[in-house]
Amino acid sequence: MADIQSSSSSLLEIDYPSACLRRAGLPLQLRPKSFDVLAYLSRNRGRLVSKAELIDHIWGDIAVTENSLVQCIKDIRQVLDGEHQFEIRTVPKRGYLFEGILAEAAGRTNEASAANAGPFPPLPDRPSIAVLPFENLSEQPDQEHFADGITEDLITGLSRLKWLFVIARNSTFIYKDRPADVSAIGRELGVRYVLRGSIRRAARRLRISAQLIEAQNGLHHWAEQYDRELGDIFAIQNEIARNVIAAIDTFVVAAEASRTLARSAQDLGAWELVARAQTHVWRLNSEDNRAAIDALQQAVISYPKYEPARSLLGFCLLFAAHNGWVDRSEGMKAGREHTLRAIELDHWTAWGQIALGYLWMMERRTTESLAAFAAAVRLNPSSAAAHCYLSHGHAFAGNDREAIEHAETAIRLSPMDPEMAMFFGGIAVAHYTAGRYDRALHYSDELLRLRPGFQGAQRLRCATLAQLGNIDEARRYLQQVMIGQPQLSLQWIRESVPYQSTGTMEHFVEGMRKAGVPEA
Repeated sequence: MADIQSSSSSLLEIDYPSACLRRAGLPLQLRPKSFDVLAYLSRNRGRLVSKAELIDHIWGDIAVTENSLVQCIKDIRQVLDGEHQFEIRTVPKRGYLFEGILAEAAGRTNEASAANAGPFPPLPDRPSIAVLPFENLSEQPDQEHFADGITEDLITGLSRLKWLFVIARNSTFIYKDRPADVSAIGRELGVRYVLRGSIRRAARRLRISAQLIEAQNGLHHWAEQYDRELGDIFAIQNEIARNVIAAIDTFVVAAEASRTLARSAQDLGAWELVARAQTHVWRLNSEDNRAAIDALQQAVISYPKYEPARSLLGFCLLFAAHNGWVDRSEGMKAGREHTLRAIELDHWTAWGQIALGYLWMMERRTTESLAAFAAAVRLNPSSAAAHCYLSHGHAFAGNDREAIEHAETAIRLSPMDPEMAMFFGGIAVAHYTAGRYDRALHYSDELLRLRPGFQGAQRLRCATLAQLGNIDEARRYLQQVMIGQPQLSLQWIRESVPYQSTGTMEHFVEGMRKAGVPEA
């Protein structure tokens, strides 16, 4: 009897391209969604998959109850009945675990299958990455644990980026002792990006290298090298992981945005519209802000439950109100609506908490604003953007030390970030509120060197020049500023610029009055 069962099981195979499960070459009756659930569990075999993850992956923006998933599991179990090599185990209150290796249909085998890696998925509909085990190039065998520790910290940290699909450790560690053909590995794992690296040690010096590669074409999007003195291993692992994750957070979004540029907006999915919008957000001017809002509004209409689009749209509208690019009341109303809806969809995302912090900052709810920005940092300590906007929250509240500290953290995390101008912005405002006008002017100039059309920095430069006593220069510069913002007045500043207290507001107004800004 055992021989008969083994023979029967060996005739069961899964055909991913055809979305079909076969026994002895004959298709089995399995509803499309049930097949999708089986395929996802099979590709993630040996890993506990939560119900929420399954529902999110299989149904996406379609609202369903857990009962739909339970029915699919029931269908699969009926089809697998008698196939003793396969089991879907229910882990109470947590999810499902698939055990067994389904044979892949003829003509689809590959080296990973031969190494018991099993079949892997096609590219998902959001950015995807595999972190290969960092290679130990040192002679010391104890460095192997250090290399594995960095790899695991990177996987854990990248998993906090909810817009990014991260391949689990047990899927990537099968490549630990095999040649790193990145393109082949990416295809086998069904990911767009591969992160690989190495560790070297010479005496008490460590050198950690990392590379981000697009698997489909071998393009290198980012590479960095870190030299550190040997010391607290866990502290070094944590520092390196945070810096690498911050770079990945930035450069994957930039790469994804580049992929959308040659395509019509009507052909883009939810994530692609968000990625395209990001390229406009970073440029800090009214035209690009409008382009970002247009792309995000299209995403929200087509995918109303897609939280990243809601969060970024809410932020863009609030930012536009702050800078005078839209009517303040309209921008605040729409920005509040989209931000709060994003929080309803998913309370625990860094992007959502940044948008919420900006909303509360614009409404001068200082305590709530700083709490939301701080929550973004806790959710993703490697997010340079989260530290940047926590810096802005502190700067407008007059907390200059904390503002500069978080801005400098953002710079260390992502020294080539396209949002670098905003990092400088938090420092500039902090120095102004503290009365260090020479430093405020320096950072305002650095910001404007990167983003010359950013009116928020232009206004701060006017006030700073005036406070330094350079009244004539301040007034000449103000004339240029008011060409782009003719509605600028002290009344508008009091309504729209989010200084959090009467003292910090009047300090800024004093500088703008000296520069020649009219009262109303």
